[in-house]
Amino acid sequence: MSEQPASTGEQPAGTSDEPAGTGESTFTVIVAAVANLGIAVAKAVAGTISGSSAMLSEAAHSVADAVTELLQLTALKRSAKPADEDHPLGYGPERYVWALLASVATFVGGAVFSVYDGILTLTHSAEPGDPLVSYLVLGVAFLLEGYALCTGVRQVRAEAARPAAPVGRHLRLTPDTAVKAVVLEDTAALAGLLLAAGGLLGGQLTGSGVWDGVASVLIGVLLVHVAWVLGRGHARLLIGRPVPEPMREAVREEILTVPHIVDVLELTTLVQGPAEVLIAAKVDFRDASSARQIEWACEEAEEQLRERFPAIRRVYLDPTPGLGQERPAASSR
Repeated sequence: MSEQPASTGEQPAGTSDEPAGTGESTFTVIVAAVANLGIAVAKAVAGTISGSSAMLSEAAHSVADAVTELLQLTALKRSAKPADEDHPLGYGPERYVWALLASVATFVGGAVFSVYDGILTLTHSAEPGDPLVSYLVLGVAFLLEGYALCTGVRQVRAEAARPAAPVGRHLRLTPDTAVKAVVLEDTAALAGLLLAAGGLLGGQLTGSGVWDGVASVLIGVLLVHVAWVLGRGHARLLIGRPVPEPMREAVREEILTVPHIVDVLELTTLVQGPAEVLIAAKVDFRDASSARQIEWACEEAEEQLRERFPAIRRVYLDPTPGLGQERPAASSR
């Protein structure tokens, strides 16, 4: 069967059109990575000057986010390679391996350091230094992180608008791990900045470093949550996740509209990437259909599915006798 993707049709929640999605995802990740690298340096300098544990935790947070985005860029590049003899179904799932490593980097690089540094500050509380530089850095970081988040949210809204799906549901189900990671991490980054500012303000008003330590621990807990949410989603995609139930039903209905097909006995769907879906089905054909009619019915079903769902790249139909049908007697030689 041919494998040219269709260019028109509906698009289900949880998938995206490849030409637009890949380019937008790359731009979104690059914007976030550049912002985080610059922010990490500024936070580290401010944390050193002010002696703020929360600021150093935020610096570790930004470094972890930058590493995550570099891994996401690697995933985008490697998963775009075409299928070959060694990988006949393509390299799409490789992005989920790198995405899973990115979530581990967020946990190890940001969460562990933040919790450790926060506990160290709580047990060895010192008088906080001048927070002015930290406030300035937090303000600039908030603007940059906010811009990066807006870039990601715009892409998510544009992708969700194509199938007219709710933005929250699309973000939860999308197999585009790059933009999902950017949106969740930048949201956590903004929350982390507010926590760091609260720790600085509490230390400034009370003269105690406890507030700074508590803020650092809370930043670590926030990163643990983000790493867990991303890691769980990436693991599901890596193991193999079907398309959403509404799309499965639509695929089944579309197959049944093809002449000579009377029933879909078993339907298997597999998300292989943001714009790569595999469909395999056991199909019952009319008993009176000829071999030629069955062959062309398979081709027509594939064409219809690709026209309606551009994300479907591979369709495999297995002619299977329906329930209750008896096996014909073996012909004598």
